[in-house]
Amino acid sequence: MPQNKKKLLLELLSEEIPARMQARATDDLKRLVCDGLKEAGLGFQSAEAFVTPRRLALVVDGIPEKQPDIDEERRGPRADAPVHAVKGFKGSLPKGAKVEKRQTEKGEFFFAVVKQKGFPSDILIGQIVIDVVRKFPWPKSMNWGEGHGPWVRPIHNILCLFGPRASIAITLEPGRDFRTTETMGHPFLSPKWFAVKNFADYKAKLLAAQVMLDPAERASVIEAEAQKLAKKAKLKLKHDPGLLAEVAGLVEWPVVKMGSIDKAFMDLPPEVLTTVMRHHQKYFALLDKKGKLAPKFIVVANTETKDRGKVMVAGNERVLRARLADAKFFWDQDRKRTLESRVQELAGRVFHAQLGTVMDKVIRVEELASELAESCGANSSDARWAARLCKADLSTGMVAEFPILQGVMGRYHALNDGENADVATAIAEHYGPLGPNDNCPSAPVSIAVALADRIDTLVGFFGIKEFPTGSKDPYALRRSALGVIRLILENDLRINLSGIFEFAGQQYDQWDQGQFAEISGDLFNFLNDRLTVALREKGFPHDLVNALFARGGEDDLWRLVQKAKSLKEFLETDDGANLLVAYRRAHNIVRIEEKKDSERYSGKVDENLFSRDEERELWISLNEVEQANPSKPDMAEFDQVLSVLAKLRRPVDRFFDEVTVNCDDSYLRKNRLRLLSEIASCLNRVADFSKIEGGER
Repeated sequence: MPQNKKKLLLELLSEEIPARMQARATDDLKRLVCDGLKEAGLGFQSAEAFVTPRRLALVVDGIPEKQPDIDEERRGPRADAPVHAVKGFKGSLPKGAKVEKRQTEKGEFFFAVVKQKGFPSDILIGQIVIDVVRKFPWPKSMNWGEGHGPWVRPIHNILCLFGPRASIAITLEPGRDFRTTETMGHPFLSPKWFAVKNFADYKAKLLAAQVMLDPAERASVIEAEAQKLAKKAKLKLKHDPGLLAEVAGLVEWPVVKMGSIDKAFMDLPPEVLTTVMRHHQKYFALLDKKGKLAPKFIVVANTETKDRGKVMVAGNERVLRARLADAKFFWDQDRKRTLESRVQELAGRVFHAQLGTVMDKVIRVEELASELAESCGANSSDARWAARLCKADLSTGMVAEFPILQGVMGRYHALNDGENADVATAIAEHYGPLGPNDNCPSAPVSIAVALADRIDTLVGFFGIKEFPTGSKDPYALRRSALGVIRLILENDLRINLSGIFEFAGQQYDQWDQGQFAEISGDLFNFLNDRLTVALREKGFPHDLVNALFARGGEDDLWRLVQKAKSLKEFLETDDGANLLVAYRRAHNIVRIEEKKDSERYSGKVDENLFSRDEERELWISLNEVEQANPSKPDMAEFDQVLSVLAKLRRPVDRFFDEVTVNCDDSYLRKNRLRLLSEIASCLNRVADFSKIEGGER
């Protein structure tokens, strides 16, 4: 008979879970419990996880009441085995097991079919929950009391229902019992325990107890209330989805209020105001009709008060006033000195023990930026001067207090000092792009300094063999490499990277030419790996880039990608697609025959052994491709090579249709295998076709 399906409700109630960990925690809870159910042989229909600052919750629907019964087959001794061996096998079986003799490839053996009853699901679920709690992959966890933890914060309760009102006992350590049918509401507004029957009852009672379970619902309420307050004040809420998600993770019952900013602080740079509000106080900024910051902010509390939040708003205004007073002090003091006067202070800041100080890095970046300027369309003097000043704001009080403003404050100080706009902009933008969604600098001076900064970092760390390993990348070298790729491709830059890497390496006194050749090779491979990742994420056939990169001789990333696009277009034609299939066919035939004969067929083709016109025609066409393919073709030459390559399709097809490769004449056979080998070699001189997906495998 079909089993009844039940719903699992699990809630882990604890002290506050950091907002930054909540999204991953919901994914981990759902994944771990669902994986546990699958391993236990328990199917389910759907699963959904929720999180608030104090609780992780999961509901899984459609779980059977018990594991399915299974028939386990066991093989015993041979049919002609000694009597005591047969008795021993039968004695090891549970009562009712069916034993029979069965013929196999190795002879006749005894076999037994043992029926195993499935365990009740509630017993299995209880153990799954205990395992999940004990092995939960928090980024940081803690132990508290004696024998408690690890968990991100102290656990107060575990609610676990399987079906209506049916609780599952959970024991993490002796003497610790949980209220497995109960939970608690809001810690201030409704701090009482209450029993729940099922998920619908759980969610409804939580809402009545001032807890919104769904973070998306909390975010929606916050945004709607904030928009309403902004509209009433004739202002506009500054769009900030990241902050909205974070604040939704700080409250179980969002109460949205508006506060005021003292007008004395409104002459601070807007980035300073928003940094203080966003990163330190979690306030939302508001804009006036002109799009400028308004002297108002939105604050979200986690509780309601009898005075409708007046004291709470006043307290937040007071805290913000103190924060902004500090910022204003730093702003006023920092402007008493020029940015240039701060450069020498960078000599007291260590960049890396083996790579010198930040001042040493600035000197290297100056030279690199000047070298790169022409390729970026920048003025060399401006690029050099911007590189000189780009790290100077690290010595300001404002950046020391608010590190996220590095570069931004440098721009303001540069403009205050009378530097030209291109230099000031480059100081602010040279850290970008910081990630895949960050804007990429497009101003020539900014591009030159940003590229120089990243290339120096990559060459330096590869020089001391500090490579990223696995998920570890303490110096963000993958991000630096992706930054180099984006700066080049998004700005259509034509840069000889081999020359630039060599120039960058020359800025370090400790490396000889042999060491640098190894550094350059490792760095090219690393960049290609990052380029492959970046193109894959955009849906571009990354295998084509790998095929061209493996062929070697191309150190211009922009041209490499353009060639990949041309190769993609070629392979989408009938000629290209069929040629790829022919390549696979030729390659496979030669590989099989080489293995069979223990001989390589990459030797010289003897034209005097040709006995058919198809062999001569193919040989002539292969030579035309060879002659058309220079060692480092530019785009026009590469497209010309592909057009010649397209002409190869017909003679290749005719050869396979009309010529028997494995003929009786051994000399003729070897020569034809060498001709097939030449097809693969010829195509591989354009790109390594073995790395291209598709065709006959």
